[in-house]
Amino acid sequence: MDDQSQNNQEKRPQDPTLLPIPKELPILPLHGFVFFPGMGFPLQIASTTSKQLVDEAMEGDQMIGLVLCHKKQVGDNDTISSADLHRVGAVGYVHKVSTTEEGYYQVLVSGIHKLSVDKFTQEMPYIKGEISILPMEMNDQDHETEALVLGIRNEFKKLGELINLPAEIMATMDAISDPYHVGYLVSSQLNLRVNKEQEILEIVEVNLLLHRVARELNRRVNTAEMSNKLQEDIKKDMDGKQREFFLRQQMQAIRKELGEESDGKVELEELRERAAEAGLSEEASKAVEKELTRLDRISPSSPEYSVSRNYIDWILDLPWSTSTQDTLDFNKAEQDLEDEHYGLEKIKKRILEFLAVRKLKNDIHGPILCLAGPPGVGKTSLGQSIARTMNRKFSRMALGGMRDEAEIRGHRRTYIGALPGRIIQNLKKVGANNPVILLDEIDKLGNDFRGDPASALLEVLDPEQNSTFTDHYLDIEFDLSKVMFIATANMLETIPGPLRDRMEVVHLSSYTEDEKLAIARKYLLKKQLKEHAITDENLEMDDEALRAVIRSYTREAGVRNLERQLAAICRGVAANLARGWTEKTVVTVDNLYDFLGVVNYTSEMKTRTWGPGLSTGLAWTPVGGQILFIETSKMKGKGGLALTGKLGDVMKESASAALTYIRSNAVSLGIDEDIFSQFDLHVHVPDGATPKDGPSAGVAMVSSLISVISNRTVRQDVAMTGEITLRGDVLPVGGIAEKVLAALRAGIYELVLPVLNEKDVLEIPEEVREGVIFHYPHTIEEALEFVLEKETDS
Repeated sequence: MDDQSQNNQEKRPQDPTLLPIPKELPILPLHGFVFFPGMGFPLQIASTTSKQLVDEAMEGDQMIGLVLCHKKQVGDNDTISSADLHRVGAVGYVHKVSTTEEGYYQVLVSGIHKLSVDKFTQEMPYIKGEISILPMEMNDQDHETEALVLGIRNEFKKLGELINLPAEIMATMDAISDPYHVGYLVSSQLNLRVNKEQEILEIVEVNLLLHRVARELNRRVNTAEMSNKLQEDIKKDMDGKQREFFLRQQMQAIRKELGEESDGKVELEELRERAAEAGLSEEASKAVEKELTRLDRISPSSPEYSVSRNYIDWILDLPWSTSTQDTLDFNKAEQDLEDEHYGLEKIKKRILEFLAVRKLKNDIHGPILCLAGPPGVGKTSLGQSIARTMNRKFSRMALGGMRDEAEIRGHRRTYIGALPGRIIQNLKKVGANNPVILLDEIDKLGNDFRGDPASALLEVLDPEQNSTFTDHYLDIEFDLSKVMFIATANMLETIPGPLRDRMEVVHLSSYTEDEKLAIARKYLLKKQLKEHAITDENLEMDDEALRAVIRSYTREAGVRNLERQLAAICRGVAANLARGWTEKTVVTVDNLYDFLGVVNYTSEMKTRTWGPGLSTGLAWTPVGGQILFIETSKMKGKGGLALTGKLGDVMKESASAALTYIRSNAVSLGIDEDIFSQFDLHVHVPDGATPKDGPSAGVAMVSSLISVISNRTVRQDVAMTGEITLRGDVLPVGGIAEKVLAALRAGIYELVLPVLNEKDVLEIPEEVREGVIFHYPHTIEEALEFVLEKETDS
């Protein structure tokens, strides 16, 4: 500051508002606040250009423009351009300038007028602009203005009492009479956002200004009242808790004086002793100690006490380091499996392989097996046998219909009545960290708004991740890598791909008739005799009678219905004993009717009227294989194709592909190409109430269509399966074992299968394949050589 500037400060007039306003003013950008006319307070200036602006203003008329900058300030010397400024601001009169120890300018400024920048005339070294003074004068105040000012004064007093505004501010409000200045003073005390302050500054008409200020003031008063009420409620709550704390302290002191021992202290010591003996992980130990410390501060009568206590009990009850010793006697395990289950060679081989590796390497992770097969083949009972063979604890989790992810991972403790998930619950129940857990019916999991249990199982069934499984309730890691998980499923298609990928799938096929006979003789009949309190001396049943039950009274992949029929026979024998019979009951084919009534199943082959257009296909279903008849009729028409029998889209496409192949290869098949426009074809698959789908019926479709078109009968003693292509290839299909058994059950011993399914036939037991003729065509023409009779006369 020079002497001339100091002299200018000393010569300033008493009322700056009376000074003439220059047409051009230097513009000082403001950051973060709006300078209203009528305000006066010191500004701190740090940038070099702004200091130069103040120096030159002090050498002149001591007036500057104060305009809000909408650009965010980063540094003291940031470059500000005119494009970063609003157009409406205030004319400021610089009363005094002083320099601080840090080198900043402390500038005392008062707002004397409201300005509008008409045009910016200079950018460097600081901004200048041509301005116009916006009017803030009123001739006479109308009643609305007076009412608005009065309302604002009263509401502002209320705000001052609520937030304790300085007395100087309240005195200033009482001294102001100009409505504009009243509005601007109130706006400056409402802690509004800077953009709202700028909007208020830019309002020209006084009543509009006062209306806007009144709304903002009312909102601020409501906020302050709510804040004060909340503070009072919190204070009351804290006072109540402090009182409760002091009372509890006094209660403890009284008990101590009376010599009464605190049950809570004893309980905590017991819990600490249990924690020391539980073999907890480091993370679990920290969680228990933290909860015990918290429990020590909670009253036993508090609801939170039982929540914390239950949480600690769950952690301490888990088998963190408790394991059962595996039976590693390979020969004994092999004999046990053989004694308890007939057949099932694949799964027996897999379990014995695991035991053999475990004998050589003790830290192998538990395998994740998925036993996939039709109902009744022994998947669930096989899981129990595996646990017994390995000397492990067994637990079964029924997953069918489960829709809540919390069933797997548990609920968080914030919920009332929260519990761990079923995995942790089962580990607590068995009391060992290496049990066999059977996940029954994993293909029947559901999902809804409560989550997807199948996705929650991804971590559980991943050997690389389940060592750090975290239940939501415990919120600490538990090692599941020692657990042997066995899942069961009827269909793999409904299991999500990522979940199926984590499991080793072992397929269990349908039982053959000989296997069912052996199972009935060795297991089922003995079990039913025991359950019905009868013995071999009361009932005798030969093999022919058992085969008759299997063939005529059951039709299934497993043996559940067979066991029910044997139970019915045992009940009949028990009824005879109750009547006083003493002779042994001998059940034969001839007297089965007396116990089971009329037969349930007869050969479908005998019920069919054979002729051109009828072929025998083979189908796979979740409950086993079955034969599938394809019927085709032709009638006068124009080449249309009708499909009935509740067929799925894929099966309909197979019929269309079959007809397209026949029409495109009519010459090589010996068929007149012109006849296709002379008739319509109708393909029907009986048992119309049952949905059918899949590509396996392709060969049977072609055979049926060619049969009716060429009037050649399909051989009645041949069954077929295979997907077809438009080029005439026969592609492989699934479920070969079940389909072969279905054909044999129907009395068909000559089968046409895709050539790539020959490997699947080799897995069928040799005694089943004996006497069966298998044909393996590469193309449809080769298949037709095996299935069509010689051409007959029309």
